[in-house]
Amino acid sequence: MADDEGRTSPSEDRRKRARQNGVVQPLLTDLYQITMAYAYWKSGKTNDTAVFDLFFRKNPFQGEFTIFAGLEECLKYLENFHYTDGDIEYLKHTLPQTIEPEFFVFLRQLTVHDVILSAIDEGSVAFPRIPLLRVEGPLIIVQLLETTLLTLVNYASLMATNAARYRLAAGKNISLLEFGLRRAQGPDGGLSASKYSYVGGFDGTSNVLAGKLYNIPVNGTHAHAYVTSFSDLKELKTKVLAHRTTGVRHDMLELCTKWREELAPLLSLPASEASDGELAAWISFAIAFPSGFMALVDTYDVRRDGTGNLLLTRHTLNHRATRSGLLNFCAVAMALHDLDYRAIGIRIDSGDLAYLSKLARSTFEKVAHQYNIPWFAKLKIVASNDINEETILSLNSRVEQGHKIDCFGIGTHLVTCERQPALGGVYKMVEINGTPRIKLSQDVMKVTMPGKKTAYRLYGADGHALIDLLMRSIEPAPQVGQKVLCRHPFQESKRAYVIPTRVEPLYKVYWQNGKICGPLPGLEKIREKVQTSLESLRNDHKRNLNPTPYKVSVSDNLYHFIHELWLQNAPIGELS
Repeated sequence: MADDEGRTSPSEDRRKRARQNGVVQPLLTDLYQITMAYAYWKSGKTNDTAVFDLFFRKNPFQGEFTIFAGLEECLKYLENFHYTDGDIEYLKHTLPQTIEPEFFVFLRQLTVHDVILSAIDEGSVAFPRIPLLRVEGPLIIVQLLETTLLTLVNYASLMATNAARYRLAAGKNISLLEFGLRRAQGPDGGLSASKYSYVGGFDGTSNVLAGKLYNIPVNGTHAHAYVTSFSDLKELKTKVLAHRTTGVRHDMLELCTKWREELAPLLSLPASEASDGELAAWISFAIAFPSGFMALVDTYDVRRDGTGNLLLTRHTLNHRATRSGLLNFCAVAMALHDLDYRAIGIRIDSGDLAYLSKLARSTFEKVAHQYNIPWFAKLKIVASNDINEETILSLNSRVEQGHKIDCFGIGTHLVTCERQPALGGVYKMVEINGTPRIKLSQDVMKVTMPGKKTAYRLYGADGHALIDLLMRSIEPAPQVGQKVLCRHPFQESKRAYVIPTRVEPLYKVYWQNGKICGPLPGLEKIREKVQTSLESLRNDHKRNLNPTPYKVSVSDNLYHFIHELWLQNAPIGELS
């Protein structure tokens, strides 16, 4: 409950912040935001109002689209925004002692009730210069929001875009799993990567906490360490598994060794060259997870030395590493089949993925044909060897490789966004007390679009998005079937008439009067939005190599407004 001064109790504080990442709070900001707030306050600007745009200037990954993500977290941040007594005490000790005590009273009572936040839908494709968020309200408070909103939007959008690119590269029929927690930028980065890779089109994660928090499917089997923890069949402590339907208990060691001997000639993989330690590991794992058996098959490279002695080498990078693995896996899978269970498949973590996946698939097909078990031919093949977007594109585009991979497990390159580690979103004032503001720069890319604006997506006759149009908020919206002049914001000769077949307003008010406006879509709906939004673009905008730039334009009215304001604010030189 709030007290008479609008403050909430400590228990209420904890309850509210439990609904979001506890790190996301007003002190998650740059110090200069608070020092500016004091300077504004000291200057008597507490009643000033402003409009800020949050946007980016260039699409990431040398692509021509970006996926907007992070809106829900921004709204949760607003919902829970307030300075606690602890925050105020910290600031009193951190800021200069010359700051007047009344400022801290002002901060403690500060709310976001008068803020209005408009945004495009989370999960939408977005483009440079089109604001993702428009934030209006008292100058001091909307200034204080800057850093936190940027950190919530920048990485989320970058991560969702990266994941969407992987999904486009893989196609619709291949599963994608995020395996990046151990390589992510800390625990918060790991959770965000799991969440927004799912939004961007991945099918699951290895991150258990992300599964719990966001209801994302979790996946995982075992590591090489599990296999190498066994060295001999004698190490098996548990050997018995009950039949799934009859309940009759069977000796899995006996069944698996029998099947290994029987399958070896069929598969041309000598049983004598299969690792007993590997088989022991998988028997134990199959007994533990009979309905979810998936094996990492490239632990050992099996060969013999000059005297004929068997050598087992850990995790090499050629096809010999799967000789032991495929035979042992098939033996265990067939033993499970005898007991009315179905194995899931294998994971390959090294070597020539195209070749090894074809070898594995042909092995499964041989067994399926020999024993009339159709499902065996379709066992899942997962690849997880430091895979990046180029790896997938190469595997899919080169016909001679002809890979048989069903699923990619992707970690480092995905979660670190290695090709581009930051989106570069910015937050710029475009209006103060109803007066437009423009930021000028010798670099035209850094010139801001002044004033309060709205945006529309115009669609062509083929049903695809044709152009995004920024307009002054006082202008009437473009109409279907009516000609509209679309202009490049800074190049006078670049202009075109567009007759839209559909006009989509991009902004909705998501926060007003101190609360979220209406129900928010869940993660699944946002995930669906990503795919439907991408489908609205032509394929040439989405391709990996030399994509066609998507056009972003301004209305004729906004074009002249920008340039008039530019001339008013640009200094006039003097020659002598």
